[in-house]
Amino acid sequence: MMDEKVGANDQPVSGAPAWKKVIAKYQQPSVWRSVWQVVNSLVPYVGLWYLMYLAQTVSVWLALPLAVLAAGFLVRVFIIFHDCGHGSYFKSRKANDIVGTLTGFICLTPYYQWRWEHSLHHATSGDLDRRGTGDIWTLTVQEYLEASRWKRFAYRLARNPAVLFVVAPLFLFVIQQRFAFPRGGARERFSVHLTNVALVAMAAAMCWIFGWKAYLVLQLTVMMIAGSAGIWLFYVQHQFEGVYWQRSEEWDYAQAALQGSSFYKLPRLLQWFSGNIGFHHIHHLSPRIPNYHLEKCHKAEPMFQSVKPVTLTTSLKSFAFRLWDEQRHKLVGFRALKAIRIERELAMARTGRHGGAKGPHFDPGLH
Repeated sequence: MMDEKVGANDQPVSGAPAWKKVIAKYQQPSVWRSVWQVVNSLVPYVGLWYLMYLAQTVSVWLALPLAVLAAGFLVRVFIIFHDCGHGSYFKSRKANDIVGTLTGFICLTPYYQWRWEHSLHHATSGDLDRRGTGDIWTLTVQEYLEASRWKRFAYRLARNPAVLFVVAPLFLFVIQQRFAFPRGGARERFSVHLTNVALVAMAAAMCWIFGWKAYLVLQLTVMMIAGSAGIWLFYVQHQFEGVYWQRSEEWDYAQAALQGSSFYKLPRLLQWFSGNIGFHHIHHLSPRIPNYHLEKCHKAEPMFQSVKPVTLTTSLKSFAFRLWDEQRHKLVGFRALKAIRIERELAMARTGRHGGAKGPHFDPGLH
């Protein structure tokens, strides 16, 4: 599965005191580094919006390249928001909540609701029995085969790259985040309403400055590019070759972190814009490590470095992954269903010869 690197068949790594001591060294945030990251992320982002304002007076098309660059900085702003949600960005919980709420306005995301949902993701990542909150919809092969035609169609549509990386980001940030989750508490619901009020005020001000057409074109362009990049990062972090998934009774937190979250080795520029989130195996092992300490922590422990990296090139394989095959313990594409159909028909044929059962039958779910 993962050659000589850490793999799903290796011995459990939980209980090893060495890694706990290592991560403890990097869980302390640095105020000056946090503040500087806020400055070098937000100031360029605001500056690019000013340049877009100047450019759009000539032509909206002239402003679009600036929108692409602004999207990169928005991803970086989201990482700050993300770290605040984990309480890892500042020592002060109040500072985390204030900065998280404000950056959430910029990212169109209600802070407390997202924090609650994301904490569930960390608690259940890699657990087949606790899927469904804060993750990408993933069915097992057997679940797909037993699903109705409508559910199979909906699943194929949801996993289509055009839907997943173009339509879904806009739907998630522009529409879905405007509504409170039924299971959320009063604070989570209030954060949704507060964010919506702030966004209405921001949109009104920007429409007055830019004009509503120019603002919508630029805002949607920035959000679509940043959202697509964010969804892709999240997708590759948990849908890669050799990923770890287990049922609850066999699930292990440390294994789920180191083997169920990728080490996405990005070029330096992309690593900077994505706030080191490529070191996702370290982040899941300890969400209390601020993003600017993740790389140092990774390099501090040989066990962390033994995790096989996913590169830009190898990450493209993830486009083909659609289902989790529990028999083979790996992600497969829809094309694998044909091979599974043949295997099952052969198995049923053998059963028919030896047990007197009827020959193989056609299962439409396998096609």
